[in-house]
Amino acid sequence: MSSHDDDVEGRGQGWRTLAALHARLEDRLERSLQAEHQLSVTEYTVLDVLNRQDEHHLRMNQLADTVVLSQSATTRLVSRLEDQGLLSRYICATDRRGIYTEVTEAGRARLARARTVHDRTLAAALTEAEQRPELAVLVAALRETLWAPSRGPASADRQAPSGGNAEV
Repeated sequence: MSSHDDDVEGRGQGWRTLAALHARLEDRLERSLQAEHQLSVTEYTVLDVLNRQDEHHLRMNQLADTVVLSQSATTRLVSRLEDQGLLSRYICATDRRGIYTEVTEAGRARLARARTVHDRTLAAALTEAEQRPELAVLVAALRETLWAPSRGPASADRQAPSGGNAEV
């Protein structure tokens, strides 16, 4: 095998490992959040992203970019959460074309209750994944780079994919 083939195989194996870890984590989070708080992982993520903003809101397009959903999927998701009283939408006062989505008090309360379940489930799922040899190296790398105690979660400092100021 050439070094190019080795590189391709290495990237492929890395991708498969990352995908397997992601699927395991998402499955565990989905089941826990649904069972205890009637929230999907994506719904939890939307509430969390909005809650981390200075004014607890984002434009719809920024939210879609941040949670990596299409505009139409984001609109449907926001409508569902709005129907539950967890989010609200309003037109931007300075640009009537812009629509903001913000987390409501009820949304912040649901998020606060769900965060404990999310954090506990994520920690347990990562610990479980560490016991699998094929995932242990990746989990260790994540712990080392993203959750180093002196720095806190790196994700809190990231910018939204759209170049906005959305924290994820």
